[in-house]
Amino acid sequence: MIIFDLSCDNGHRFEGWFQSADAFDAQRAGGLVSCPFCASTGIRRVPSAVHLVKAAETAPAPVPPPHPAKAAVVNPRGELFDAYRKLVAAIMVNSEDVGAEFANEARKIHYLEAPERSIRGQASEKEYKALREEGIEVLRLPVVKKENLN
Repeated sequence: MIIFDLSCDNGHRFEGWFQSADAFDAQRAGGLVSCPFCASTGIRRVPSAVHLVKAAETAPAPVPPPHPAKAAVVNPRGELFDAYRKLVAAIMVNSEDVGAEFANEARKIHYLEAPERSIRGQASEKEYKALREEGIEVLRLPVVKKENLN
């Protein structure tokens, strides 16, 4: 089975399980794939995160407690900064900006009160720590001036 991340023409994101990429294409062409939120059949595949599992892995590794941020100087024309720029661009394209409601929306998604999707926004240090203590996976990214990302 292959799991594809999908999106409808109304922007709802969900996943679908298919025997193969050809099976997905055939089902989509036949109008058999529809959005579980709005029933739209205008479905497309969207980029998904990669998860690699080792053969002996049975449970996810425990998440280490957050550590104080460490600073580093990165050459803005170097490979690391280029990789960071690509990461930020991918996050921006594949996530919904929920602004200051980030912590509340992350909780709703975690507790299945809102559709599962990738979100981004702002959270205070206190909100970030509370989310982590609740077992909600969040990623903090440093704010970089837009002119440094292009």
